[in-house]
Amino acid sequence: MDHLFTVDGCSATPVPPTALAAEGLFERQHLQEWVIAHPAVLGDEVLVITSEFDRWADTDGVPAWDRLDILGLDATGRLVVVELKRGTADRDVHLQAITYAALVSRFDLDTLAQAHRDFLKGRGESLDLETCRQRLLEHVDGDWSPELLQRPRQVIIAADFPKQVTHTMVWLSEMNLDIDLIQAGLWKVQDQLVVGFTKLYPTPEVEEFTLAPARNEAKAAAQKLEERSGARKAVHVIVEAGLLPDGTRIRLVPRHGATETIREAIHVWMGEDSSRGAATWTNGSANQLTWEADGRRYSPTGLAKHIFTSVTGRKADGIQGTTWWDVDTNHVPDTVDPDDWAALAGLSLVRLAKQLSGSGKDWTTLHSLLASLPSGRWTTYGDVAIAVGSAALPVGTHLSTCGQCPNPWRVLNAAGQVSAGFKWSDPTRTDSPADLLAAEGVSFDTGTADPSTRLPLETLKNLLDD
Repeated sequence: MDHLFTVDGCSATPVPPTALAAEGLFERQHLQEWVIAHPAVLGDEVLVITSEFDRWADTDGVPAWDRLDILGLDATGRLVVVELKRGTADRDVHLQAITYAALVSRFDLDTLAQAHRDFLKGRGESLDLETCRQRLLEHVDGDWSPELLQRPRQVIIAADFPKQVTHTMVWLSEMNLDIDLIQAGLWKVQDQLVVGFTKLYPTPEVEEFTLAPARNEAKAAAQKLEERSGARKAVHVIVEAGLLPDGTRIRLVPRHGATETIREAIHVWMGEDSSRGAATWTNGSANQLTWEADGRRYSPTGLAKHIFTSVTGRKADGIQGTTWWDVDTNHVPDTVDPDDWAALAGLSLVRLAKQLSGSGKDWTTLHSLLASLPSGRWTTYGDVAIAVGSAALPVGTHLSTCGQCPNPWRVLNAAGQVSAGFKWSDPTRTDSPADLLAAEGVSFDTGTADPSTRLPLETLKNLLDD
């Protein structure tokens, strides 16, 4: 973040940057603790395993003096090695990160569980070794992979980076080594310190157009990582968008990673017990599917692999489970409009995620827009979603569960009718949105609002700018 301003109406005043050292803040006591408390700085769904780790030795058994700042584990099953600098990074900081990555690449599950137990103990949380092992296993989406542990991702966080480091990062990335550079900026706003973390490299454009081709040519471990990352991204998008309400029925349609013969065998196997092909969705960071066959929770990929192995007796490899699961549109949740729900027929989780890419939960903007809807006019879930950068179903689900949305009765379905999923947050209310709109002057013909009183989409967008 290069520029920060305080805003008072149309006036913006620059906030001068400061530095950790100038404010008496330290690398270990402060910067490190901020990252541990908020591991999202390191990427999606990173579990901090340990910090200040120094319990390793060389081949002669002599302890090494190197101290790893933070070690994490992401949901794809890769270790995350974090190096922190409160000021400008040293010119050889990347060598430190590579050294730590090489050291931890030989760690196994037992080593990591031990380190996690010791880390938690030092922070007043006492867990036994087996519980720590289970925590690590459950954090990973899919089977535990020693191959992926050998390919740690590295993150260097500093106030600034010399050109020698940034130039080297570009080359190392092209050589298929993953190192992220994150800049930590500090400002003082009215005696309140504000810290910001900005990913300098690689940017999304670099990852997509420069690094992705190289990674596609990597060996099997890199391919497995890409598949898992894609699955995690799809699930993350759906959860963040709030598309699928808890309890949504999901049905099995085997696709990616299974031959036609295996797919036919799975369909026969499902025919023997209908519960084998059904699951229910629960929003969360892990294990979103509850399988009806055994009542246990799995990730989409984890359950697809379990089913593959159950039918074939072989280990599943290279399966992207988000392609295996479709929304069961025969079962409509109470909080959604049936017409909107029917539009999801035949879509797998990964295809839903692609449709929703960029959608989010900016409900502050939504509330602002709803508050500005004029009396005697109505709009649709779809138009509201376009205006706030979301999708119709998440908007409808939020309106039915929020309890604080202003003017919810002025939002109808695409046909200009009250959504079948609409409900008041106050269960004692007996009036309908149509009653309120009629009182405002909107006429209804057999349950359909007068189209001349519908707000055009452009007018809706302009309300946000006013």
